[in-house]
Amino acid sequence: MPALTRKEVEEIALLARLHLDEAELSNMESELGAILEHFSSIAAVATDGIAPMTHAVPIECPLREDDVVTWNGAEAALAGAPKREGELIVVPPVIGGGE
Repeated sequence: MPALTRKEVEEIALLARLHLDEAELSNMESELGAILEHFSSIAAVATDGIAPMTHAVPIECPLREDDVVTWNGAEAALAGAPKREGELIVVPPVIGGGE
């Protein structure tokens, strides 16, 4: 896998919203290149015949049947809401000032 160009590193930094000076750009160019080189060596490993796994260590992953339950409606779901308007839960504002 070819090393990253300076322009590619600058574009990656821009996308990541990183403001890197010249020294940091040079450092990132070599570090990201080393990371890609490492992935290249991983990609070269023969994995034919190896079953995919869901976890790094063997664990039981039991499945269960879905239980069908009766829906009690919005009123039951909203019963514990501290403040509501109709079928909506009223919450304090997160951005900005008061109500």
